[in-house]
Amino acid sequence: MPVLLKRTLSTLVLWTIVFTLLYYLGATGAVWLVALMTALTLHEFDALMRGSGCRPFGKLNILLGAAIILVPWYLPRLAAGTAAAALDTADLLALGIIVASIRILAERDSTNRVETLAATLFGLAYVPLMFQFFVRVIAAHTGAPHSHTGVLFFLWIIIASKLCDTGALLTGMALGKHKMTPVISPKKTWEGACGGLLTSALISAAFAALFRAWLPAGFTPLFAALSALPIAALGIVADLVESIIKRRANIKDSGATIPGIGGMFDVTDSLILTAPAAYWLLKLI
Repeated sequence: MPVLLKRTLSTLVLWTIVFTLLYYLGATGAVWLVALMTALTLHEFDALMRGSGCRPFGKLNILLGAAIILVPWYLPRLAAGTAAAALDTADLLALGIIVASIRILAERDSTNRVETLAATLFGLAYVPLMFQFFVRVIAAHTGAPHSHTGVLFFLWIIIASKLCDTGALLTGMALGKHKMTPVISPKKTWEGACGGLLTSALISAAFAALFRAWLPAGFTPLFAALSALPIAALGIVADLVESIIKRRANIKDSGATIPGIGGMFDVTDSLILTAPAAYWLLKLI
């Protein structure tokens, strides 16, 4: 089966899973989807770091990463009105640093302790800390008068980020001539990037118009389109960062979980930088 066909089918399956999960489970389903993305991305990040000569604490990172995503969502609901409810992402990240620092003392290979600690903390900061902004978006916009707004914004961030990839791929295949980063990612072109940005802006405007009844008045099609541009651009940057990590590990794909695409990190890479950017943009409305 041609790679492009595999990629298309995998993309359709992934979107079907996302839409189904969000439709039936709402905000809670969105948060658990973020937690799953975090765990799988960290697992593949760990493999890439090992390929680079580092040995992060993979299992510890996944456990702490899941806590950084889930605890700020559930704790205020389970411990409302108590001091524990004030525990936030910074507290959990600090806890992760403390645990990793204690754990490094027991590392048998004394020649690699600094690299192990650095890779572990980088993984915590680069994946769950950034993905936690998805939870902030969902939590900030879940409740009266529209209980689905948080889920819709979560979906919009994914659309603005990932459809830029699709637009860039198709535009690059049709018109691409000028290489963007020949050393980091030889297949990316400036024409493809422009096509991706335009695709993201147009789809975002259509999204805002389609769901205007469930979205704040300030989230107009124009605002959505203009906001999509920096989000899509950061998605391209995040994709290039993953390419740098993969090249350092001398690995083409982060995994083989998804036919035609690669691993979960190959899917979530463009979302890492876009989640906090979207959160900040949405605070404007």
